[in-house]
Amino acid sequence: MSTGRTDTSETGTTGTAGTGGINTYKGEERALRADRLGTPGLLLSVLAASAPLMVVAGVMPTVFGVMGIVGQPLLYVILGIVLMLFSVGYAEMSRHVHNAGAFYAYIARGLGPTAGAGASLVALVAYSAMQVGIYGILGFEVSGLFATYLDIDLQWWIPALFAVVVVGVLGWLKIDLNAKVLGVLLVIECALVVIFDIAAVGKPGPEGLSLHAFNPETLTGAGLGTALCFCIAAFVGFEQAPVYAEETSRPQIVVSRVMFLAVGYAALFLAVSSWALTVAAGPSSIADTSLKEGPGMLFGLTEERLGATFTDVLHVLFVTGMFAALLSFHNVVARYAFAMGREGLLPAGFGRTNKASGAPATGSMLQSALSVVIVLAFAVTDDNPVGDPTAPVLHLFTWMGNVGALGVIVLMAAASFAVIAFFVRRGAGRAQAPRLVASGLAGLALLAIAVFTVRDFDVLVGSGPGSVLNWLLPGVIVLALAAGLLYGAVLRRTRPEVHARIGLGNEAFQLEKAAEGTAPAPR
Repeated sequence: MSTGRTDTSETGTTGTAGTGGINTYKGEERALRADRLGTPGLLLSVLAASAPLMVVAGVMPTVFGVMGIVGQPLLYVILGIVLMLFSVGYAEMSRHVHNAGAFYAYIARGLGPTAGAGASLVALVAYSAMQVGIYGILGFEVSGLFATYLDIDLQWWIPALFAVVVVGVLGWLKIDLNAKVLGVLLVIECALVVIFDIAAVGKPGPEGLSLHAFNPETLTGAGLGTALCFCIAAFVGFEQAPVYAEETSRPQIVVSRVMFLAVGYAALFLAVSSWALTVAAGPSSIADTSLKEGPGMLFGLTEERLGATFTDVLHVLFVTGMFAALLSFHNVVARYAFAMGREGLLPAGFGRTNKASGAPATGSMLQSALSVVIVLAFAVTDDNPVGDPTAPVLHLFTWMGNVGALGVIVLMAAASFAVIAFFVRRGAGRAQAPRLVASGLAGLALLAIAVFTVRDFDVLVGSGPGSVLNWLLPGVIVLALAAGLLYGAVLRRTRPEVHARIGLGNEAFQLEKAAEGTAPAPR
């Protein structure tokens, strides 16, 4: 069934250098280099975005303490099922569409180019916000390490800006190097958390090896909706796999495989680790302990069981884990900007790659520049003493992080419905029916979580009822969506050839080559 757009997604013409594909069109600057990532490298890259230790030390105590949800381990199991349902259709879509602008490309192919334009801006804003927020908490933690171990007062924005520079340089280099950096940091980080989990089980708290946290009754409470928002943000990263489709070997297989592996691993890792915290502190006291100690709870429980040296190493890995997440988000934002530049949604310069490394250089520089500006803006307003937990640096983390999480939830919901529209328009039969049902269920669940997020945003950012932040911060995503949709509508009227190209990626330029008579048209 025709969609009114030329569809070359099943021709396999992703265009690799030297084969007459798109990489050789006008040099190699309009395409990312293929065959640079296999399953292990891609899996490590996407898992790094979730920063497991940051989740265990930061997110989990917040859900236990502030929201009072003792059944957090069960929550990760439930969300794992929802995201597995989401991945069924999302993975199938990745077999047909290979584009560095994954979310917006999928939405464009399913719901139309104008919707894709709206999604592209939401994705750029959401992932940028999540990355910039992590710069804040990284700077705060490094400042704390300097004060504790070196007795040096270091303003948080100094290590934050240093991290911006280092991440920017690595983003300029090959993805191969980035995958290795991410992989080493991630493996060490996860290993230390697993060691803590084993120690907690081996030396449980006063209530012993209790499974109370898996009791459905522990999910009751006013903070459940907010906890869903926090916990789903802990999975963020797995959905980034299609962003690297153009750079993987056998994208039809590798991308979908990595998504399922990432969701399964994250659900298991997060459920077990949150349960280990309840075992170590005791289910009946985990909420009070978390509320009182915050991120310090993990390190206190660790020192009791594994000693001061292990805890010191854990502190350092807390920082390196955040750095790995920064690098992962940076790579994703740069590739979204590249895809948007290539298709005319951003200036053409963003659609060019670094000839030496093949990296999306202009998008990388854009993300670094934005990070510098936002970090400096928060630094200028920060007149608090070094290490003060009420400092604007923590506002940077909570505000930006939750704005980004809301954006990603909205994108996943829209992508679920786009998958259904894409395959229905292509005449999907009974064979595709289970995938479409799974996508529909996931889309409805994600929409519900998005509603909970907006409703409880005062809890998420600690602003309190009636604060202007309760609508201003979620409004960032709404504004990005509205601006993108408006821009898409303008393009449809004024530059229909650009509008028609949204979401097509390399395929658009394959058609352009054919129109110029430099290559046969895709069949």
